Order: sequence, then structure tokens, then C-alpha cells
Amino acid sequence: MNIKHTLTWALLATLLSASTPANIKFTPAETQQISISTPGLFDKSKAFSIDFTSMGDRAYSFPLPVGKATLSDKEDRLEITSKKGDAVKAMFDGCVRLARKMDRHGNVIVIRHDNGLETVYENNAQNLVQSGQTVKAGQTIAIIGNDGEQGLCRFFIMVNGSRVNPATIVNARNHRLYRQVLAFEKRGANIRITHIEGESNEKRGLTLDPDEETNPFENSSSFELDLTQIEEEHWAYPLPGAKVISPYGGRRRHSGVDLKTKPKDNIVAAFDGVVTRSAPFSGYGNCIIIRHAFGFETLYSHQYKNLVKVGDKVKAGDVIGLTGRTGRATTEHLHFEVKYRGVRINPSTIFDHTKRSLKATTLVLGKNGSVKTKK
Repeated sequence: MNIKHTLTWALLATLLSASTPANIKFTPAETQQISISTPGLFDKSKAFSIDFTSMGDRAYSFPLPVGKATLSDKEDRLEITSKKGDAVKAMFDGCVRLARKMDRHGNVIVIRHDNGLETVYENNAQNLVQSGQTVKAGQTIAIIGNDGEQGLCRFFIMVNGSRVNPATIVNARNHRLYRQVLAFEKRGANIRITHIEGESNEKRGLTLDPDEETNPFENSSSFELDLTQIEEEHWAYPLPGAKVISPYGGRRRHSGVDLKTKPKDNIVAAFDGVVTRSAPFSGYGNCIIIRHAFGFETLYSHQYKNLVKVGDKVKAGDVIGLTGRTGRATTEHLHFEVKYRGVRINPSTIFDHTKRSLKATTLVLGKNGSVKTKK
């Protein structure tokens, strides 16, 4: 289905919050069919809104809190993998509309929620709830089904029987609910979604922000990080316009790369992250360390002045210091290091210093601190 993000202000003025009773007497068709319209949902208006900003933590749960979610190519479902035997949770409070085994879907559960949404959980090994039963967010409703050597749950979100992109509502990477207000408008057989206010999934892309991270080693000892998926707003070359005056390694066993432009030039954060050090540090002089997702850290040193303090959240491209020659330095420059899980790696594994850009490569990251380039 097509999802548009436009809605007239006149229609916005008539939006009604959805209110579907928790206890419902479902028709035989509702207990047998996955996709079916919701009675009364659009009787009073062509649209309704959901305010996710006021929803408490106990009012929402990701279907498999420790699972890894991937958005399907059609962007109409999440494929959530986890350990065999893991518990499947209800996303919101609601009432079970359908709970049965179906051809090609396995054991299926459909929950009609008080906010007007319906959620669908397919490929269950065992359903633990029955049609007509009320459930709370986070309540165990099923046991995850299998897909080879791992567990797999296929998860959908529906409005009036039509699937909507789940990534509009939840962040698949870190399982967070976007704190936003959304409007759902009926247009024939389709549903149009409009973002009214608050957080949005627009232009998020992959980020190394530690607050956005999920545990990639929950079910595996390694995972792949495609650097091309990190959008421009989430990375920056640490000293724009710089040239390399001393590379990583060599006879000196240089622990980073030295970049030079001019004195008191702007040094920027390479990725989104949190400042964990901002102070003089031995031969590094004025030093800054920023923690990123997945165990990455970047270090910036010899600054004339640090412009951030410990605990500051920074975005890629934020100015964090000015180039200087503090510590053991013979000229004004930036000494830049990258660590992964405590182990230094060559910054050129990630950055192309000639183009001053991220490399178009995929890194295979190991739980033991190993970093390899996928060929």
C-alpha cells in the first residue's frame, strides 16, 4: 500500500483519538481473518490520531526485547530473530482478536489495541492466549517459532486491516517507540500516515550514537557493519580539509594518524556519541575521548583548547576543540585514534584520508575485539 505524509490542516482540526474497547465480542470473520476492517474506527471521522509522547514505559513493549529486527523489502513487516524458545510479548494493551494456526502463517495472533492499531505476530511455535482475552503491554502471548537454527517472529502493524510500515512507529535497531503524534487517515482502501509532532523516523539512517544501539552479540559472536549505511549527518571527517603528516603504525608504532591544517582550526566529532574524557592526558596534551555504539571510541589530542566536557552528547560534525601543540607535539595538528572494544585500529580502516570520507566497505566486528574488512 502507498503511505503518504500529507494531510490538510482542515482535516487535522477534526482528528479524534482512537478509542476501541478492551473487551470485544468479535464476529466469526474477525476471529478467522488476519486482514479485516475494524468496526467503528472511522465512523465519526476520516482520521484519528495517536499520541505516543504521553505513553508510559509500561504501556509499550517491543515484541522480542532481545531480538534483532530487520525491515522487509516491502517495508510492511519486521523479521525478528532471537533464540529458540524466547517469549513473544504484546506491544500495547489490547484484546486478542485472532489466535489460531493458519496455512503459510503458522500459529498467528492478532491483537486489537485501544489506540486503534492492530499488531500481528506470525510463525509462533505456540500461542499462549485465546481470542477475546485482554492482554497488557509486555505480557507473554506466544513462544517464538523456528527458522533453521534460530527463532523467528514475523511482525506486522495494521490499521483497519491495512498494513503500515512498522518503522514509522518503532526503531527496529534499538526497539524504541518513537515519541511522536501520528495521524491515520482513511483514503479508500489505503491508510495515509502524517507525522504531526515529536520524534520522527525521517532521515535517521544508521548512526553510531550509543543511545541508539542494540546488542549485536546477543545471538552471535560477530556482526557486519556496512559503513555506506551511515548517512552523512551521522559522520564527519575529524579535521575537514586536513592532510596526513604522519600515518598509523610504521617504525614509530604510531597509535593514530596525525592530521594538519592550521593553528586553532576546528576539530569535529567523527560520529554521534558521548564525551568520556576531556582533560590533559600525559603526552597527548589536551585530550578528548568520545564513546560510540558497538564498543567504538575516537580520541582527539594536542588541542589548543577543548570545547566539550565529560558527559556531553555530541553529534557528528559538532566542533569539540581547536588544533594546538599541547603535550608531546612539535607542530599544531590533530592526533586522531580509533578504538574498537578497547583495541586500537587503523583509522584508515574507516576513513579514506585522501577523499576525507567514510570508506565504502563493510566491517566484520567480533565480540573479541577483532575488526576485519569484508571482501
